[in-house]
Amino acid sequence: MYEKIIKESTENRELLQTKDKCDKYDYLAAVACGAVGGLVDIFLVGAPGESVLGGWTDAQIDKTVLAFARKVGWKPGEGKENNISSAIGYLERNYKVNYDQRSVSDIGGLNKDKLSGMTTKNHHMKSIAHSPDPVGLFFSILNQFTNTSAFISQGELIYIATDGSGLQGGNFIAKIFCGIANWFGHLMSDVAGSSGAKGRGTGIVMPFYELFGFCTFGKFDVGKDRQDLATIATRAFQNGMDFRFGLAQAIPVVITELAIRLIWAIRRRFQYHMPLRECIPSSQYADFRIMLFLGNGTLCVIDGIDAGIRSGGNMLLLFMRLNLVAWLRLVMLVLKEVCIRVGLGIDLQREIEAYKRINEALQEYLYELKRIDAESFKKETEQYNIVIKIFESAENAEELNKKLFHTYESLKIEKAWQGDFDEHMSDKNGTLEFE
Repeated sequence: MYEKIIKESTENRELLQTKDKCDKYDYLAAVACGAVGGLVDIFLVGAPGESVLGGWTDAQIDKTVLAFARKVGWKPGEGKENNISSAIGYLERNYKVNYDQRSVSDIGGLNKDKLSGMTTKNHHMKSIAHSPDPVGLFFSILNQFTNTSAFISQGELIYIATDGSGLQGGNFIAKIFCGIANWFGHLMSDVAGSSGAKGRGTGIVMPFYELFGFCTFGKFDVGKDRQDLATIATRAFQNGMDFRFGLAQAIPVVITELAIRLIWAIRRRFQYHMPLRECIPSSQYADFRIMLFLGNGTLCVIDGIDAGIRSGGNMLLLFMRLNLVAWLRLVMLVLKEVCIRVGLGIDLQREIEAYKRINEALQEYLYELKRIDAESFKKETEQYNIVIKIFESAENAEELNKKLFHTYESLKIEKAWQGDFDEHMSDKNGTLEFE
């Protein structure tokens, strides 16, 4: 069993070191999958306000908010079972936070001037605790603990003091748990817009989108004006580029990657007849990584060309038409491949894959152990232990022989000789037959 585990680990390392190469069919398949994703992005995603898939993702978020509100106690009145405003209003009342200042009129003190551009349409982006990512969670807990609000404005992180009852809970762990639950519940109340919003409303940002608030560089053409990237990102959010639209942007990326994974796995299984476990898409295979890179690259090229043509040189329109999810995925794939090529993280990846193989072998071994009849094994070993004690009680060779013969008879073991043992061994033609 140990030899098998070592062999599995060694095979895994050798597999990681092999230089898988793409053939022309891999390249064609990857580009074709990326092109399909690009066409979906052009015709079904587009820009906020004119997106077919955007309307669908809005509806799915509404259903999710309604389901969540019912789970936490919302009991709609007659005829309001699907009233999203009623559900949002219930969540807003039950998941209040101290950092939910909606505009500059809700803020006092010295920092009021620095937040002069904050309105009800962009406060979910400027209030960093409203972000559905680890950054937002950290600042939400911090703000709830310290009764403060943190905002990103004019490229700076700004704090203001707030009035609040603080986190609930009898100890530190309980307060953290309540703070996380309150953060998530409040996000659910905002993700589909506010209860009093007219029309679609302004939701919450995509994960890490709030960091665009620090990008106060560049002067890009927006109509007759020239604005920095932070301002453009804020205006795009106000015009509908929120979490719901981010889900719509993720659909072409998912289609592209799933298609590539399926084609790659089918070819390895049915064309090259590889074992099933080696047909599971993983970053340890260089050809698979290259296919992902080409597929997502093709998607981004098509998206970029479409956005450039339709924007007419207006940076705001260009930004709103770019599929940020696809471009982020492409950047991640490039950085990962660069790290692999220069050797960063390879040893860790090898160790992880090796331990996965070892774990599979141990699981196999455990399965075999479970199949053993433990009771029968216990009874059998008990008999052997009794026999050993009988042998240990013998005081000389003659007594040991007698006990040995008696044990043979009691266990019904066939002897390998016939008649007297000494006479049998004296016969040159005698043989021992073990059954």
